[in-house]
Amino acid sequence: MTAFLLRPSSTALLLTAALALAGCQRAATTPADTPAALPAASAPQDVGASQRLGREADELLALHRQIVVLMDGEAALPPPQRREVQALGQQLFHELLQRQQALADAALKPDALDATTALLTRIESEPSWFDADRLAFKEVLGQLATGLKSAQTLDGIKLARRAQDDLDTLAEVEKAYEQELKEVFGGFAKRGIELKREKWADYIAKLKALHTREAVMKQHGAQLPAPADLAPEPPASAASGGMRGMAAKDREVFGDKLPPKTVLLTFDDGPHARYTDEILEILKRYQAPAVFFQLGQNLGKVGADGKPLPGNGTAVAKRVLAAGHQIANHSFTHGLMSKFELVKVKEEAANTEALLDAAGRNGDALFRFPYGARNDGALTTIEALKLRSMMWNVDSLDWSDPIPKSIAARVLDELDKQGRGIVLFHDIHARTVQALPLVLAQLAADGWRFASWQNGQFVVSTDKTVTAPPPAPGELYRESHALVIGIDGYTAWPKLSHAVRDAQAVRESLVTRFGFKADNVTLLTDADATRANILKALNERFGDAKRVKRDDRVFVFFAGHGSTRRLPSGREVGYIVPVDAGLNDLQADAIAMPQLQEVAEAITAKHALFVIDACYSGLGLTRGGVAGSDSNFARTNARRIGRQMMTAGGADQQVADDGPGGHSVFTWTLLQALSGKADLNGDGLITATELAAYVAPAVSAIAHQTPAFGSLPGSEGGEFIFELPASTEPALSGAVAQLDDKASQLAAKLDEASTAGRQAAPAASGAASAVQVTIKGLDGKDQALAATTARVDPGARVAAQRANDRGLQLYRERRYDEAEAAFKEALQLQPKFALAANNLGFVLYRRAKFADAAGWFEKALEMDASRSLAWLNLGDARLQAGDDAKAMAAYKTFLELAPKHARAAELQAWIAAPSEGTRPKAL
Repeated sequence: MTAFLLRPSSTALLLTAALALAGCQRAATTPADTPAALPAASAPQDVGASQRLGREADELLALHRQIVVLMDGEAALPPPQRREVQALGQQLFHELLQRQQALADAALKPDALDATTALLTRIESEPSWFDADRLAFKEVLGQLATGLKSAQTLDGIKLARRAQDDLDTLAEVEKAYEQELKEVFGGFAKRGIELKREKWADYIAKLKALHTREAVMKQHGAQLPAPADLAPEPPASAASGGMRGMAAKDREVFGDKLPPKTVLLTFDDGPHARYTDEILEILKRYQAPAVFFQLGQNLGKVGADGKPLPGNGTAVAKRVLAAGHQIANHSFTHGLMSKFELVKVKEEAANTEALLDAAGRNGDALFRFPYGARNDGALTTIEALKLRSMMWNVDSLDWSDPIPKSIAARVLDELDKQGRGIVLFHDIHARTVQALPLVLAQLAADGWRFASWQNGQFVVSTDKTVTAPPPAPGELYRESHALVIGIDGYTAWPKLSHAVRDAQAVRESLVTRFGFKADNVTLLTDADATRANILKALNERFGDAKRVKRDDRVFVFFAGHGSTRRLPSGREVGYIVPVDAGLNDLQADAIAMPQLQEVAEAITAKHALFVIDACYSGLGLTRGGVAGSDSNFARTNARRIGRQMMTAGGADQQVADDGPGGHSVFTWTLLQALSGKADLNGDGLITATELAAYVAPAVSAIAHQTPAFGSLPGSEGGEFIFELPASTEPALSGAVAQLDDKASQLAAKLDEASTAGRQAAPAASGAASAVQVTIKGLDGKDQALAATTARVDPGARVAAQRANDRGLQLYRERRYDEAEAAFKEALQLQPKFALAANNLGFVLYRRAKFADAAGWFEKALEMDASRSLAWLNLGDARLQAGDDAKAMAAYKTFLELAPKHARAAELQAWIAAPSEGTRPKAL
C-alpha cells in the first residue's frame, strides 16, 4: 500500500485537524457476519465511480477546511459572536457527518472497488493537499476497514486490510502526539492565556489564505453581529436563536432553577448503535439518571398514513428506557427549526413523537431544539403538541473538542462557576464516552447530586450524593512505577545463572502486559545493582511526592542472593544482597528487610508490592491482616493503603535457580500466575492475595522452598492489583512457540499443585465464597490466606475472550485436550468468534485431525475472510489430508493477503512447479 506522506515536522498538524473534526462512529452498512465467498473476478466496475468519489471527497475536504477556519480562536470572540460561530459550526459539523457517511456508503458499493482504491491512494498521498487535510477522512477509513472486511471479493478484503493499516498508522501518530494535542485544545475554556501553537498556526495560515471566517459565514447565510450590536452575555436562563428574556425563562426549562451543586445530564442526537449503550453502562456505574434527546430519523420512519415504522434505533431507545432514563424529542432531521415554516416544525416534532411513543416512552414529553435555534412561533408550535422545551446552561462542546480530558475540564469548570447546571453532551461521539467518567468521578469527589425531570419539576436525590463506583478497566491507578533488580555477576558472593533473565522477563511483563510506562520502570542488573543505586532508586524515585501520587502503585522485584543475620537478642533479620556486598558485613553492605519496610511506609502511592526472589528472604516482619473477601472490593480497595510483600523462601531455605526457560522456579511460577492463572475468580484482576494463593502452594510442591506473603507496617488492608489486559495474541499457526515437554509437564504440575493447596473457606453470611490457603507469613508462622473465588459475569464477549486467552496458554503448554475445551467454550459464548474458530482448528490440526481442522478453518473464514493465517492453516490442513488442489487454492489466497510472509517463497515455488521436490513443509 502507499504510505501516508507524514513529514516529521507536520504530523501533529495532520492529527490536530482530524481529531478536531472527527465524526461520530457508525456501524458499517455491510453485515459483519456475511460469509466470505471469494470469486475469481470482482464485480463490473462503474467507470464514473472514481470521478464521483473524487468530487465527494473534494466537497468533504472543503467543508472540513471551512469548519477549521470558522472555529479557530472562537473562544476569544465576544459572547454574541461566539454564540453565532458555535451555532454555525454545529450545523456545518452535522453536514460533515452526513458527507462522511455518504462517501463511505458510495465507496462500499460492490461495483466501486476500483474507485475505492483510487480514493485510498488519494487520501494517503494526494500531493496538492496539506498534510493536516488528510484526516478529515478518518471516519471514512474506519467504515471502509469494517465494511470491506465482509466483501465478496479478494480485492475487497485486501482493501479492508489497507484501510485498517492506515488507521493503525494514525493511531500510532495520535498516541505519539497526545500531549501536543492536549496543549492545542486544552484551552477552550481558558481566558487570558494564549497557547503557543506554532505547528497548528502553520496550517491555519494556509487555510486562511483560502477562507476567512466572515466569508464562511456569509456562504452559509450567517453573519457576525456588528461591534455596535454587541451586548453583554445574557444570563444562563436566556435563550438564543430569536428567543430572549422573560418569555423563554418562563416557558422553557433551564439549569439555573436547579438547587446548588446539582446536575442534570442530557445527551443529544442519538440513539447511536454503539456509543449510547456504552454511555448507559457508565451511567449505571454512577447510578446517574439522564435525559436522551433523540432524532426521529435515528429511531425509524413514519409512513404516509402517519403510522410509525420503528427501525434499529428503536431497540437502543428501549434499552435507554429499561435502564431507567428518559427519552425525549430532538426533532426528526436535526434541522434549523427557527427557519422552518411552522407546518414543518409541527411535522418534525409530531413524527418523532410517534416514534418515541412506539419505543414505549413514558414520563414528561420534553423537546430540545437542534442548535438551540428557535423563535416564538416554533416554541408555540411544539407547545401545542404538549411538549416542554428544555435547554442547557453548560455546553461540553464535545462535538468540536477532540480531547476527552479537555471536555471534562470544561464541564467541571462551568459547573463550578455556575454552581449547578443542565449539561449538554452528545451520545454519538467516542470522545464523550471517554470524557463522561472523568466528569462523574470528579462530581462524586466534590459531593454533587444528580437531578431528573418528573411531573414538570426537577427531582433531586436527597438521600445521597453522587457515589463513585468501582474503578473502570484501565482506571485502577493514575500511574504505575517499578524498580526491577537482577544480579548474576556478584563481586564476592557466588555467581547466579538466571537472576538477570528473571528481572528482564518481569520488566517485559510489566511494560508489555500490564501497561507500566517504560520510563517509569527502573531496571538495575549486575554492576548497576549496587547498594547505593538500589537505595537511591527506592528513596529518591519512590519518595518523590511530585512523581509518585496517592492514586499510583509501586512494584519492586529483586532476584539475587539473600541472607539472614542473627542478632545478640536472638532475633533474626533478613537481607537482600547487592552486587557489591562483601561476605562478612551484612549490616553495612546489604539492605535489611526493616529498611524496605521503612521505604514502604514512606511511599505516597496507595498500593505497593515487594516480590523478593532470594535465598533466606522470608523475614519481612508483618503487621495487619491480609485482605479478605469484600462484596465492594474494588471500591473500598481504592481507598485503602496496601503495603505487601511476597518472598521466594523462608529463612532456613535456599531457593531453586534452575527452573524452565532460564528462570528460577519461583519467578517462572510468578510469570505463569501473571499470565492469568492467578485470576481465581475470573474478574480480570489479579490481587496480591490471589497471586500468593497461586504461587505459594505451586512452588512448595515442586521445590524445597516455602514462599511467604503478608502485609508490611503501614498497610491498611489495601490490595495491589494487576489488571489483565485484553488479548493481543496472534492467531495460532505454526509460528507460535510452545514450551518444551519438560516445561509443559511442570506447568501442568504447578496448576495441579496450586489447586490442591486451596480448600473451601467458611464465609460469613452474605459474603462471597472464598478459598483458603495455608502459607507462611512474613514472620515465618503459618497463616490462613483467604482469596475470594466468587465468579463474576463479565458478559459473553469478555468471557469468550478470556476463554480464548486460556486456550492459547494451554496450547503453548501442549495441553491440547484442555485447549480444545477452552476454544469450544469461547465459541459457545460468542458463535461468530473467528479467532477462536481458527485456534480450535489449529489445536485439532496439531492432533492430526486434519479434516476436522480444515472444517474449523473454513468456518473462521466464513466469519472473517481477511484472516490470512486462517488461509495458510487451511492450506496446510488440506495438504496433510492429501487434497493438493484445495491446498493450492488456499495458499494462493494467503499469498494475495500476505505476500511477504516468511513462508511465501516456499509456497510460490510449489504453486509454480507442483512437484514432490517443491512440496511445502507443513507443520
